[in-house]
Amino acid sequence: MIKINKAACVGGGVIGGGWIARFLLAGIDVDVFDPHPEAGRIVGEVIANAERAYAMLTGAPLPPRGKLTFCRTLEEAVVDADWIQESVPERLDLKRKVLMEIDAACRPDALIGSSTSGLLPSDLQRDMQFPERLFVAHPYNPVYLLPLVEIVGGEKTSHATIKAAIEKLPPIGMKGVHITKEIEAFVGDRLLEALWREALWLIHDDICTVETLDDVIRYSFGLRWAQMGLFQTYRIAGGEAGMRHFLAQFGPCLAWPWTKLTDVVDLDDALVEKIGQQSDEQAAGLSIRELERIRDENLAGILQALKAGNGGQGWGAGELLKDFEHSLWAGAKQTAPADHSAPLKLVEAKVSPAWVDYNGHMTEHRYLQVFGDTTDALLRLIGADLAYVEAGHSYYTVETHIRHLGEAKLGQAISSACQLLSVDDKRLHVFHTMSDAVSGETLATAEQMLLHVDSKAGKSSPAAPDVLAKARAIIEAHASLPLPDGAGRHVGQKRQVETA
Repeated sequence: MIKINKAACVGGGVIGGGWIARFLLAGIDVDVFDPHPEAGRIVGEVIANAERAYAMLTGAPLPPRGKLTFCRTLEEAVVDADWIQESVPERLDLKRKVLMEIDAACRPDALIGSSTSGLLPSDLQRDMQFPERLFVAHPYNPVYLLPLVEIVGGEKTSHATIKAAIEKLPPIGMKGVHITKEIEAFVGDRLLEALWREALWLIHDDICTVETLDDVIRYSFGLRWAQMGLFQTYRIAGGEAGMRHFLAQFGPCLAWPWTKLTDVVDLDDALVEKIGQQSDEQAAGLSIRELERIRDENLAGILQALKAGNGGQGWGAGELLKDFEHSLWAGAKQTAPADHSAPLKLVEAKVSPAWVDYNGHMTEHRYLQVFGDTTDALLRLIGADLAYVEAGHSYYTVETHIRHLGEAKLGQAISSACQLLSVDDKRLHVFHTMSDAVSGETLATAEQMLLHVDSKAGKSSPAAPDVLAKARAIIEAHASLPLPDGAGRHVGQKRQVETA
């Protein structure tokens, strides 16, 4: 089976917590073992940041969050998991011990991934009874946002294990790349280590400060790397002649005495203090959690921008996000409200930090998002779902009128209900009401007209008979409802009536 049904995480620090959040938000139950006395708090804070980031990352309907269970023993955590992720500290003796315990307690068909940043999988699997299922699954922080996982097998790792690991990652929005030969630090960390060594020398020699060095990266080649990597970037730098011209033109530079990569800087107390002080100044009082949230906002924005690239087909990590969202929409099930005689409560949400403005109130475009989600839920309910759209048919919103009647605030639980006002072969006329989920106070309304189209022909067309039948069943149930207050009212109408 491609899907991960149950995951276990041994270790809940920065990386382990990121894995836990990634699994949970993909709808996977996770059992966790971490003896740290504050593991629950630490993991909870990571999950909170991840949920905030996902609200910025995608509007696709996430599955119900998986169940998180903290277990008293390692054996209890791994016993029925089909993917086990070990993320204990980077010590070979410790990892070997933990992996042996996992190996002895888990199912025979379970996959075991290690989050090591550089230890060889052959060394890790040395003492295991079933070493063929152990592999390195090296992610990048934050694990819940950055999609790459380096998959590295050891001498005793089976090809089936590597294949299964790579196949199980896309359904949780991640991309596995197979590193075909064991090498310390794998590929990503080797590249980072080379850059890190040179960076330390530049600070040591007072060429620049840590903030200047970071600015050089984030305002220039860092943006290129985010969407195209190294070699494809340099291919473009070669002009129409491509990579061969680039290598011929710039290859000789490699022999110039520019770099100190083979000369290791002495990280003495003075250099450590210099870097630490400059880093404190750069942070300007922002806490680690605040910096994490800023990082997540930026990453979500970059990923969303890349998703829109290549004519809407997505580019790089954005294409992966597009495919992940596609799978989320395809798997979304709209549960029909039991009572069709009342407006259909179709959306429940909580106002997240990503939804509010400087006043702490929900921003205007988030109201439209909630109402759009309500319309989408109605369409799935009547059968105009993703498969219907892929077949070349859809409803397009041609008019929207939103009234802001209250203020949705940070952390507030809200719901949105739909009343169907009219239906014909080509049109749906709907009225949505957003309310406080606790008090029932009306916060906003939206009236929309939707037109059914044949997207291939690029013109309006009658909806499919089964879609119309489901829509008409709802309109019959809503026929006895009074017309909602505000329905049919255009902008300024109320004031005109009052002053007439």
